[in-house]
Amino acid sequence: MALHPVLETVTARIIARSKPSRGAYLAHLEAARVKGVQRGALSCTNLAHGFAAFPANDKLVLKEVKKPSVAIVSAYNDMLSAHQPFESFPRIIKDAVREVGAVAQFAGGVPAMCDGVTQGQPGMELSLFSRDAIAMGTAVALSHNMFDSALYLGVCDKIVPGLLIGALHFGHLPAVFVPAGPMTSGLSNSDKAKVRQLYAQGKATREELLEGEAKSYHGAGTCTFYGTANSNQMLMEVMGLHLPGAAFITPGTPLRDALTAAAAKRAAQITAQSDNYLPVGHIVDEKCIVNAVVGLLATGGSTNHTLHLVAIAKAAGIVIDWDDFNELSAVVPLLTRIYPNGEADVNHFHAAGGTGFVIRELLDAGLLHDDVTTILGKGLRAHCGEPFLSEDGKGVVWQASPLESGDEGVLRKAGAPFSADGGMVLVKGNLGRAVMKVSAVKPQHRTVEAPALVFNSQEDFMADYKAGKLDRDFVAVIRFQGPRANGMPELHALTPALANLQDAGRRVALVTDGRMSGASGKVPAAIHVSPEILAGGPLGLVRDGDMIRLDAASGTLEALVPSDVWCARALATADLSPNAVGMGRELFSMFRASVSAAEQGATTFPLPSPIPTTVGLHDADPVGNTVPGSDEDFSMKKEA
Repeated sequence: MALHPVLETVTARIIARSKPSRGAYLAHLEAARVKGVQRGALSCTNLAHGFAAFPANDKLVLKEVKKPSVAIVSAYNDMLSAHQPFESFPRIIKDAVREVGAVAQFAGGVPAMCDGVTQGQPGMELSLFSRDAIAMGTAVALSHNMFDSALYLGVCDKIVPGLLIGALHFGHLPAVFVPAGPMTSGLSNSDKAKVRQLYAQGKATREELLEGEAKSYHGAGTCTFYGTANSNQMLMEVMGLHLPGAAFITPGTPLRDALTAAAAKRAAQITAQSDNYLPVGHIVDEKCIVNAVVGLLATGGSTNHTLHLVAIAKAAGIVIDWDDFNELSAVVPLLTRIYPNGEADVNHFHAAGGTGFVIRELLDAGLLHDDVTTILGKGLRAHCGEPFLSEDGKGVVWQASPLESGDEGVLRKAGAPFSADGGMVLVKGNLGRAVMKVSAVKPQHRTVEAPALVFNSQEDFMADYKAGKLDRDFVAVIRFQGPRANGMPELHALTPALANLQDAGRRVALVTDGRMSGASGKVPAAIHVSPEILAGGPLGLVRDGDMIRLDAASGTLEALVPSDVWCARALATADLSPNAVGMGRELFSMFRASVSAAEQGATTFPLPSPIPTTVGLHDADPVGNTVPGSDEDFSMKKEA
């Protein structure tokens, strides 16, 4: 199947745009490699410290400095239901790696916070920045230089992006990502949404609300709606960083454990000591990043990835922006209906055909690059499979994904999608640039023109809602929610209230420099407005009563204010000191001071820059030969 011309155009533009920073990144990657195992560069004292506490046989392998050592970097804690299963994974990994003659070491843990617990709380203002802290924690874990590849154990919102950013800063090491899987299905997502809306109306008690939430979030594993956590897992599949079909196998099952063991063995088999060296810095290239964007759009994934994918790409020296998302969204069909874009959960999606089905359909439609390298050392089509236990119950075998969907209400072919576009659009105008997810918004609600009501926090909004002051048409402008202002928290407390007003016939919408994330629902919302007010953004010029037009069809985000009046206004100010302290927020002040704009990934890390030229590390060759360490050079070495 020929590639779709828009896919080709966007990819070519990203490659050209990224050439300087990608070249610098690959030079860094090549400079970090050593001949033989990585720990061979350590002194005897260094190495002795590195294996002092190990069992005798493992210590002997490490001491000989011949066989690979695999790092385990884990985001385990037992408060996060999605991460609790990781408690048992290191034992499985170590046993599996020994079977192929290598050693696995638990290199380090990284923090893992749950947005579901911190939602609407001060701790939520640490959430976005925890991604960069996780990347830094990953770097600390790998900084001992003992390792030849790494396994990354993570699932949830900022955690997988943080782990991958950290992994890409050690891009000379192969990386395999290991999921834990979703919890089994509990209370349906539609019933959960109903009790939330009833509680917001005062028609359900707190006890009834808690009972509904507990029936929904009831056991070990990922929350089953298609939010950022499960979008992460889909992306790891489409990027070729998981074993095929690994994302949505429930924890505590024989197949889950067999996949974990298989992932561990794979990590040991793709080191520089093998004939199949697959460093993550070469796997995550421009085509891989484009595939990730397409996978996100085709499944109605989390809007958080309009930040995270930008930051991930940046870590690999690749520059993408919201125009790239927007152009791809216009041609990528929506193949799934998973809550909040439908009634089904990810378990239902997996049973209907799952990730392998989606990847195959997009490849056949010319909407994914097959000519990429994955952890299997093959093209992406090798990931169009579904895992099963082998006959002896100890290993994993893969079968081709089903040709037909098991439920066309949940999963469809590319030729008969739920919609012809990916449901994520860029809106822009005199209020800046913003992301709008419309895959769950009915067409009649995708254009709203109404007076602005301006709030400096979601708490202020909710106070007016509970006081009965919002029974009218309006556009809620929630400002000072950007990364510089307060860390860009998610604003989920607004969703039930706005949904109730919309259900009552009111024309309502949300415009904010904050986030709504993967749980963005049926109310039209322009989010991540960039630049934010503290960076001079025009959202600070909006006043109560200004007519605001939000139009997904035309990509419009406008304050309908005469230009002379608009230009005469001064940016609004607010006392943000309460956001600066308490619940550890003071420790993250350096992130707020140096963070980039939302469209640049809301990250504190710069693009890779060139390092001084050394023998074998050249940005260009005067006679046009292949650059040592480049993607082209890597491909040639693999073919040889």
